[in-house]
Amino acid sequence: MPVSSPSLIDEPLFEMAVAARLVAAGYPRCEPKILQPAAIFFDSGEDLRGQLYLTSDISGADYCLRPEYTIPVSRLYLDSPQAGSSAGFSYCGPVFRYRGERPSEFIQAGIESFGRQDREAADAEILGLALEAVGDFAERLSVRITDVGLFTALLDALELPPPWRRRLLRAQVLGTPFDMIFAPTGESTQTDHSGVLALLDGADRQGARALVEDLLSIAGFASISGRTPAEIADRFLEQAALKSSQGLASEKRQIIERFLAIEGDPDQASEAMRRLLSEAGLDLTSILDSFDARLGFIAARGLDVSSLHFATRFTRNLDYYTGFVFEAHDRLRPQEKPVIGGGRYDKLLRQLGAPQDISAVGAAIWIEALDAMNKGGAA
Repeated sequence: MPVSSPSLIDEPLFEMAVAARLVAAGYPRCEPKILQPAAIFFDSGEDLRGQLYLTSDISGADYCLRPEYTIPVSRLYLDSPQAGSSAGFSYCGPVFRYRGERPSEFIQAGIESFGRQDREAADAEILGLALEAVGDFAERLSVRITDVGLFTALLDALELPPPWRRRLLRAQVLGTPFDMIFAPTGESTQTDHSGVLALLDGADRQGARALVEDLLSIAGFASISGRTPAEIADRFLEQAALKSSQGLASEKRQIIERFLAIEGDPDQASEAMRRLLSEAGLDLTSILDSFDARLGFIAARGLDVSSLHFATRFTRNLDYYTGFVFEAHDRLRPQEKPVIGGGRYDKLLRQLGAPQDISAVGAAIWIEALDAMNKGGAA
C-alpha cells in the first residue's frame, strides 16, 4: 500500500481547521472504526467497490479498510439512541482506497445530517457549511449541482418498462453516451450472448436467476470483475428483457434527451424543465417546487445561486444518492478531482437496517485537495 502523502503529515493545519469549523457549526465529531464489514460497501457503486482493501478473519467474514465515511457514520447513527430523530455528526480522519499512483491512504473530513424533515433547508445548510469549512479556498471553487430525483421522477411519469428504467438510471450515473443508452439491444459489447439471452427471454425471473447463478457456480466463478453471481444473473435478465422489447417510443426518447440536455443557471434550468414537462403533459410540480425551494434556502445562506452550474446529466458515481447532489472543483484546475462532494441519500439507511427511509444528507471534504490548492500543485 503506498504511504500517505508527506504533505498531509507535515501540514496538518488544514484538517485541524476544517474539523474545528464543522464542530463549531454544531456537528459533534465521531470516528467510526477503520475496519468495517465489506458487504455494506458493495452496493455503493462499481468505482468504490473496485477500490476496496479487503481482508477476512478466521471465520471467513469479509472486512475492508474504511473507504469513506458516509456509510460508517450512518451505521453509528442507527446504533445510537438518536436513531430516527434529527442528529448531525462531523468527522475527519484517514480513508483507504486503491487509486493507482496516488496514495491509498488520505484524509477525508465531512458532515452528515440525519432525520431532518425540512429537506430543502438541510440540503442548503450542508452545502453552505462545507464551503464555509474550507475557509478562503471557497472563493476559488466552482460548484456543480443537480437533483437525481428529478430524473427518477421523469422516468416514473413516462411509465417506462422496468428494464429501460433501470438502464437509464444506471446510464446517468455512469455518464453513458446517448447512442449507447438507446442501442437496440442495450449493449456495447461485441461478445455474442444471444444463446443465453434467448434461453432467458420470457422465463420466470426467479428461476432464470437461479439458472445463471448455478452455471457460474459450476464454472467456479465466485465473482467476475467484482460482480457477484447474483449481480451477473440480474444483468443477463435485464439484457434479455431489453433484447425482447421494441425499444422506447420516439416521443419518450425525445423527452428524455431534451431533459438531459438542460444545464446552466439553476433558475433558468428550472424554467426550462417546467416548460418541457408542460409541453409533454407531465406533472412534476411537487419535485420542481422542492428544487426551487432549495435554491431559495441556498440564496438565504448568502450564496450566489447564479454562480452555481446545474446540469440534469451531472451526478456522482455513488449509487446511494436520491436527491440533491453537488461537487466543488478548483477553478484553476477543473480537471482534477473535486475538493468537496456530497448529496442526499434518503434510502441508504433502510438498506443499512432502518425500518423505513430516513432523511439524510452529507458532504465530504478532501484535505489533500486543499493542500494542493494551497501549493498550486496537482492533488
